[in-house]
Amino acid sequence: MTAAPDTPAPPQGRLSGLPRLLRLIGGTALSLAITILGLLLVTFIIGRVVPIDPVLAIVGERATTAQYEATRLALGLDEPMWKQFAIYVSNAVQGDLGQSLRTKREVSEDIIRYFPATLELATIATLFGVLVGVPAGVLAATRPGTWVDQVVRIVGLMGYSMPVFWLGLLALLVFYGILGWVGGPGRLDAGFSMMFELDVQQRTGMILIDTALAGEWEMFRNAISHIILPSAVLGYTSMAYISRMTRSFMMNELGQEYITTARVKGMPEWRVVWVHALKNVMVPLITVIALSYAYLLEGSVLTETIFAWPGLGSYITDALFAADMPAVLGGTVVVGVVFVTLNMASDLLYRLVDPRAR
Repeated sequence: MTAAPDTPAPPQGRLSGLPRLLRLIGGTALSLAITILGLLLVTFIIGRVVPIDPVLAIVGERATTAQYEATRLALGLDEPMWKQFAIYVSNAVQGDLGQSLRTKREVSEDIIRYFPATLELATIATLFGVLVGVPAGVLAATRPGTWVDQVVRIVGLMGYSMPVFWLGLLALLVFYGILGWVGGPGRLDAGFSMMFELDVQQRTGMILIDTALAGEWEMFRNAISHIILPSAVLGYTSMAYISRMTRSFMMNELGQEYITTARVKGMPEWRVVWVHALKNVMVPLITVIALSYAYLLEGSVLTETIFAWPGLGSYITDALFAADMPAVLGGTVVVGVVFVTLNMASDLLYRLVDPRAR
């Protein structure tokens, strides 16, 4: 009998690559779930240890004992702590973050109303940081020790050192109060704000997108005049961080052997720097940009306060002053979830793009 010919083995690279990818995605999802669960635990503990009676905040000081006990039972505060936490997690997963004591609306409804303004501001600020910070970092890395490098480093240092509230007030005084180049506080002028609420279909809650979709170009230009200053102030910190990290990554990359080989072969310097080196730098830079974006989403409180920007940061600040703990904790959970999700997503994307990190 002749032996049957061996069946050709399937390529191992493709078969092994898919399970590895699935394990990577599954591990990231599990880490995300555990981190969010920990965040919910922290906010639950804070909500229980603060010296504010949630029942009294709802029923008021003039409520009877029967009303107080009925509300306490309705909130589940008579249950053991572990069961209260389970109820809290179950409600949070379903989008129920409680009711705001200040606005008398569901916290999730308030967040849907206020978060688009923060998202719009942080997105424009991040674009500013990337479009200015990356080229500045590349130029500084290609000219180390020169005046270009010194200017980029000094500007970056100022971005880290100057308080945001001082920079915002100074920018308002100069560019709005004295020069009149930009719009003042708020997202729109008073007249346009009323028109936006009544006449424009609010598909996303972000004024630039909604006015563009509605064809309201005069209102769109007014919105740009209002957002350009706060986004530039907020994006200045992002630009300082991104330019610094880009410079560091580029200087390390420009010392690699393949860069020397490309130069010896006579490749144009602009192609060596802006194509080959920058392409490899963008892999770790993805994480830097994502983290910067997350920090802007959670750290825009001062900027929103100074420019009267009705975003999530202002909402949480007003709720904190009013001792509205459901709104404070609900907003904190949302900000934390966004931050953790962006962090995990950037880490996953980094591992997918760069096989060496797997």
